[in-house]
Amino acid sequence: MTQDRIEREIMIEASPERVFALVAEPGFWATDDDTVRGTQVAAGESFVARHSEHGDFPMRVEKSDPPSYLSYRWVSAFPGEDLREDNSTLVEFTLVPEGSATRLRVVESGFAALPTSEENRAHVIEDHTAGWEQCLAALDRDR
Repeated sequence: MTQDRIEREIMIEASPERVFALVAEPGFWATDDDTVRGTQVAAGESFVARHSEHGDFPMRVEKSDPPSYLSYRWVSAFPGEDLREDNSTLVEFTLVPEGSATRLRVVESGFAALPTSEENRAHVIEDHTAGWEQCLAALDRDR
């Protein structure tokens, strides 16, 4: 059976508003473009997250409900392709206040439906699993 989702959580010692501002930076997890710092995405917005080593990643903001929820759809397994429902995964950020901290949960889903080989799908899932660990740790440092 093909894995369809990656789920990760982290506690960040900051308010939901502060954490939301970080996850609302356009494609923060897939770009090394510092010009996105401090900018915010809006529901329905489409853009390309550019990374100097890994390429360009088309993205679209599916839903934004500050400061508790934000979701993106993105193309990561098919470099150079336009974003479509059948070649993208959904990334959802849920933020829950807990005392003076925020529990941030990320779920990326839709891997099983990607039109690719099982070998490539497994590689993408492995790569994204490690990537989310790094991204969440970086968010905690950037708070």
